[in-house]
Amino acid sequence: MLAALATAAVVGVAASSPAPAPYVETIGHSSEGRAIVARAVGSRSAERRVLVIGCIHGNECAGVRVTRRLTALHSPAGSAVWLVHQLNPDGALRHTRGNARGVDLNRNFPAGWRSGSRGDLTYGGPRPLSEPEARAIKRLIVRIDPDVTIWFHQPQTVVRGFGPSRAAARRYARLTGMAYRTISWPPGSATRWQNRRWPARASYGVELRPGTLSRRGANGHAAAILRIARSR
Repeated sequence: MLAALATAAVVGVAASSPAPAPYVETIGHSSEGRAIVARAVGSRSAERRVLVIGCIHGNECAGVRVTRRLTALHSPAGSAVWLVHQLNPDGALRHTRGNARGVDLNRNFPAGWRSGSRGDLTYGGPRPLSEPEARAIKRLIVRIDPDVTIWFHQPQTVVRGFGPSRAAARRYARLTGMAYRTISWPPGSATRWQNRRWPARASYGVELRPGTLSRRGANGHAAAILRIARSR
């Protein structure tokens, strides 16, 4: 399934004509001042919007290869695919789960938030949205109001859905040939916050396998996201 999608929806589209350069904007800065950049493929005024975050945990960044692949492709007519390659640039440089202040960004959102203990891998920070990276993506989400948000993680090799996002997550699993699991959202996670605030929208996690994602795998995930951008 993954290979077929890659051939039909990615290779074919890329070969038809070069995609226009994406719109680029800096949406914020990390705690150490590094830029956090969003890109939009397709018209920013499009009715259907899909947001994809390649990396939120600095040691789980295989999804960046998917978001980078998508910047070179055409968004389906009537849709925009918004991409954030790297939400945690400081953690990525350190190869750490948390940001430079040791905060797990995916525990820093205001839904079921818990602080926890400083030094823990899942430390949620001193308060909800204490981290500039979390505030940056929160502002983007509120502004563009995506129909679907996909958060890439590693290394569980499963698509995770819960609550109102289960159907959308199952569809992504079918499109990519991945396993699906219904798993409750962790406290303070971005998906929990989005599902609570916008129950009519979908937000779910895609846990890629450990290690580097192959080019074929990146093409397959990119193709699935284009399919999702094409239809409601």
